[in-house]
Amino acid sequence: MEKDFDIVEAQHSVRILFAGGGTGGHLFPALAIADEIKKLSPNAYIAFAGTKKKIEARVVPEKGYAFHTIWISGFHRRLTIDNMLFPLKVIVSVIQSFFLIRKFQPNIVVGTGGYVCGPVLFMASLFNIPTVVHESNSYPGVTTRMLASRVSKIFITFDITKQWLKAKAGNIELVGNPTRAVLGTISHEDGIRYFNLDPSKKTLFVFGGSLGAASINRAIKKNVSNLVRNGIQLVWQTGERDFANIQSSVSTDGIWIGKFIDAMEYAYAAADVVLCRAGATTIAELTRIGKQAILVPLPSAAANHQETNAHTLMESNAAVVIHDSELEVKALETIKELCTDGPRRAAMSEASRKLGKPNAGEEIARRILNLAKQ
Repeated sequence: MEKDFDIVEAQHSVRILFAGGGTGGHLFPALAIADEIKKLSPNAYIAFAGTKKKIEARVVPEKGYAFHTIWISGFHRRLTIDNMLFPLKVIVSVIQSFFLIRKFQPNIVVGTGGYVCGPVLFMASLFNIPTVVHESNSYPGVTTRMLASRVSKIFITFDITKQWLKAKAGNIELVGNPTRAVLGTISHEDGIRYFNLDPSKKTLFVFGGSLGAASINRAIKKNVSNLVRNGIQLVWQTGERDFANIQSSVSTDGIWIGKFIDAMEYAYAAADVVLCRAGATTIAELTRIGKQAILVPLPSAAANHQETNAHTLMESNAAVVIHDSELEVKALETIKELCTDGPRRAAMSEASRKLGKPNAGEEIARRILNLAKQ
């Protein structure tokens, strides 16, 4: 949903432009913060900048926020057409950001990491508009590192992140990772009903982030028949790439299969055990609701930050960790052990909840509103 920002109604107390997307890990913290801002300041006018072909183009308008596109993409490690176009895309997206900011005239611009927020925050800093970056990962992405010396504030989730950021004194604050308030509001029974599953069986929720995870999908596909025979049903988010193959080759008896789940609150509610990656947003969601998990860190994550995330939970007895290379061998027995051990799941759930920061979104929202109104 493109929207002309020439005129913003006078009744809006503050205008806030968000830039974040590319993956759910960058988008959902931004949406969580935006929702908290609307609670604290209902008259705030919020818009998002993002890309046309990624998750934000669909989800942001569905959430009721204005959405404007810029022509930017990430830089791949192999030679691609997108890489050849990357310098041109940067120039065009900076120009687009210039006109967007001039039209919208935001009081503050907020980025949540990733390539999407780079051009928008850079241009906002040239206009001397207050700028904020929220970095959810322990090791900050390249965009956050490049913007650190330019933005007004950097909110971080892990204290260790400070060592990689060259920012002005006092500009970095440890606040945690925002999560959507709807998480934890759905009952287990409603979650089971939402996916049309059997309330008498244990449920495994499998997902690999908004884009899916090939290694997780392979391991589950290999073991799914055995899981179902053992009375374990599945909610399985495959991602776009593997969906057609899995749907056509796996019996759907006792299994819900989908490319993407918008209503994650129902999936978490239905789950007795979660099998997933260890990205920062996922960790924040798991610990907000106290959900026991089997974590499979992405081995290619920058500075191996998912391994750090996963072991933080494992050392607190809030999760089990299986390395990617061992997944096909260890997944089945680990899932069966957890699904049949109620006391262990309860202990893991309690440990997980103690690590959560459910008020992070509200705290960040208050700081953003204070900066915007100065």
